[in-house]
Parts: sequence; C-alpha cells; structure tokens
Amino acid sequence: MNWKNHITVDPLVCKGRACIRGTRIMVSVVLDNLAADLPREEIIRSYPPLTREDIQACVAYAAALAHEEILPLAAA
Repeated sequence: MNWKNHITVDPLVCKGRACIRGTRIMVSVVLDNLAADLPREEIIRSYPPLTREDIQACVAYAAALAHEEILPLAAA
C-alpha cells in the first residue's frame, strides 16, 4: 500500500491538513472514526467518496507517522 497515492497535503485545502486525494475528507477524521470502532462500511456510507483503499491508506499514513517520532507516554 502506497499511501502517497491516496493522501495529499495542500496548504489551500483544509489548512494544509492531510486529506484523501480529490476530497476535503481529512485523514484525522477517518482515523477518529476507526478509533471509535466504526466499521469501515459505515465510514464509507458517511463519506461516499471514500474507498476501502483510502481507509487503508489512512492507516498506513498513521503507521508511517508513528515511525517518525517517539511520543512520551504518561506513566500509569
């Protein structure tokens, strides 16, 4: 999966936040829905331009970002 085929960043679209190519659907919105345990089919129904491949690209994008920076976790 090459997420770069599905996700773009344009300073003139959604204040430069990562979006699904050709839409104003922000990657963060898709990831929030996945984190809320919404089924992929429900996310696609809510955002008709989305495809299953777009959703998988969002996951791949998040994984790539997780490799870029180590975030400190609060001690439990």
